[in-house]
Amino acid sequence: MLKDVSFGQYYPVESFVHHLDPRVKIVFLIVYIVAIFLAKEFLALGIAAALLLLALIVSRVPLPKVIGALRGILFLVVFTATVNLLFYQGDKVYWDAPAVLFEWKIIKITQEGIIFSIFLVIRLVLLMVCSSLLTYTTTPVSLTDGVESLLAPLKWIKFPVHALALVMSIALRFIPILMDETQRIMNAQKARGSSLDTGGPAKRVKAVVPVLVPLLVSALRRADELGEAMEARCYSDGKNRTKYKKLRFTWRDLLAFLLGAGLLAGMIVMRYFPVFAL
Repeated sequence: MLKDVSFGQYYPVESFVHHLDPRVKIVFLIVYIVAIFLAKEFLALGIAAALLLLALIVSRVPLPKVIGALRGILFLVVFTATVNLLFYQGDKVYWDAPAVLFEWKIIKITQEGIIFSIFLVIRLVLLMVCSSLLTYTTTPVSLTDGVESLLAPLKWIKFPVHALALVMSIALRFIPILMDETQRIMNAQKARGSSLDTGGPAKRVKAVVPVLVPLLVSALRRADELGEAMEARCYSDGKNRTKYKKLRFTWRDLLAFLLGAGLLAGMIVMRYFPVFAL
């Protein structure tokens, strides 16, 4: 399960997507999420999925890694789909059958509920894949530099942009480290005879406590060591600090920006101006 956590993990390879400006990738992700939620029919989701598939192919990220990221949200997808399938109210008919297929007390399975559940599952999958693609193709340092650059206008209102970027950078770097630490602690507990994967839900929750306590102690120790290291190197706030790598906007970024803008414009047209849609 811990291996399925993709956020914060970077897949090093040379590709078109990897060389994009992190600011453009962050903006594209935001635009893509907005476009997904603007979509209200399967054709719109199909267009968004085709664009994401193109990005996956160009990024050269292995498909098993993407599927592994989806396993991490499998419970959320199944739970959301089940709730909407059993309790979604609707009387729209899509095929030659009654609108209400099954009804028992408060549970009602309808044709519209089935279609809506499938639509919601596709939307969640696209959202997760796009978010994973961002972290797979962007290093934590580049990602935080992009966030800091995008939030630079907030410095006019004395917002601590650099501090926020620093916290985000440290958090992203610590995610894989803490995942490995958790796995080592779990292996050590299993070697001592602890049963972490068997029993009912209550037993499994109780078995997690011996893992969380040493993990918390380890995280606090690492944070203390990091703070001391930063003080020893005379680290100060973000004033007058320079960067080793400068962010530059290139033709690749312009192409990605135009694709994102075209996707968003198409979703707006298909949602609010269906007369002009395909």
